[in-house]
Amino acid sequence: MPYLFTSESVSEGHPDKVADQISDALIDNFLAFDRDSKVACETLVTTGLTVLSGEVKSTAYLDVQKIAREVINKIGYTKGEYMFDGNSCGVISAIHEQSPDINQGVDRGNPEEQGAGDQGMMFGYATNETENYMPLALDLSHKILIELAALRRENKDITYLRPDAKSQVTIEYSDDNTPQRIEAIVVSTQHDDFDEEGKMLAKIKKDIIEILIPRVKAQLKPELQKLFNDQIKYHINPTGKFVIGGPHGDTGLTGRKIIVDTYGGKGAHGGGAFSGKDPSKVDRSAAYATRHVAKNMVAAGVADEILVQVSYAIGVVEPMGIFVNTFGSSKVGLSDGEIAKKIAKIFDMRPYAIETRLKLRNPIYSESASYGHMGRENVTVQKEFVSANGEKIVKEVELFTWEKLDYVDAIKNEFSL
Repeated sequence: MPYLFTSESVSEGHPDKVADQISDALIDNFLAFDRDSKVACETLVTTGLTVLSGEVKSTAYLDVQKIAREVINKIGYTKGEYMFDGNSCGVISAIHEQSPDINQGVDRGNPEEQGAGDQGMMFGYATNETENYMPLALDLSHKILIELAALRRENKDITYLRPDAKSQVTIEYSDDNTPQRIEAIVVSTQHDDFDEEGKMLAKIKKDIIEILIPRVKAQLKPELQKLFNDQIKYHINPTGKFVIGGPHGDTGLTGRKIIVDTYGGKGAHGGGAFSGKDPSKVDRSAAYATRHVAKNMVAAGVADEILVQVSYAIGVVEPMGIFVNTFGSSKVGLSDGEIAKKIAKIFDMRPYAIETRLKLRNPIYSESASYGHMGRENVTVQKEFVSANGEKIVKEVELFTWEKLDYVDAIKNEFSL
């Protein structure tokens, strides 16, 4: 019997994502000036106020208030009428030194013996239903908001948009897990006040359906474009007026959008957030590593869909174990347990090995803090950083290294594919 599955996304202007982006901007700046920095920083944003907190061990000296303001302005909170803007909001820093009790379990004389920064389990997932091996409902939800932000910045076809927004896509699947059609699309976007409130909702709905959705559809392969039809149920700003938004409408905190950040409810999640954490925290690095494993496994043809779990104990080098679920889609005639043993043979999942393999001690995290950490494009970019004393450096870094398909040949060789 056909079934429905739904995923959501939130924009870069959503208050929780504002907090994530500030926390990851701090990570990038610390790593740019001291690649050995240990950072766990949280951000709170609310009406007229940003609060920075957390633990840091670093030789870098940063103007954290300036960094926070630059992020807020870049997102688009630049007007006093938003009741939260980068130039005038208060910024309070309560960042302090990292506990030596935690640090002693991580730092070792031999870097390869680096212990995990915390206990816990992390999951990676991949499916072949999209080109980037991501669940389709989440991929479409992200694309809707990325395009909405582009329209906001162009300020041409739609001129009333503000930074805060959410999207949601519901897809009907057949019994064999193949997408059949889009059942519903929800878009809630913050907007300027309208002179005539009666025309407001009709105008926004018309623009979303006739301007935004065609731009999203044009990015897709023909077989995915066919999922769009005249029967889609559109819910555009279903509560009505959405003028008050962002941190003024709802307090934002780092790490509250972990399902948006990963797989939209598909697969599983270990519970740990990513943003604000340096790569010694396996909540982040091992989640990236398991995505890297899962994506390469599906691309190599081992399975159509795969979930990979790895778990750690704080201060312990070797992972506790690796778990695999192929959801009955395996193509290699092996049990999921046997597949897990081969993964452990191909991929070194010790914390230092993950950091090295995926180049995680680089300032690469700001770009991941909105529109998902997984399924993104692996590109090399130049980034500029300025310290509190005016020192300026330019670094060339590779983004989203965990999305590279660089282990496909090794996997095919191991599985005789």
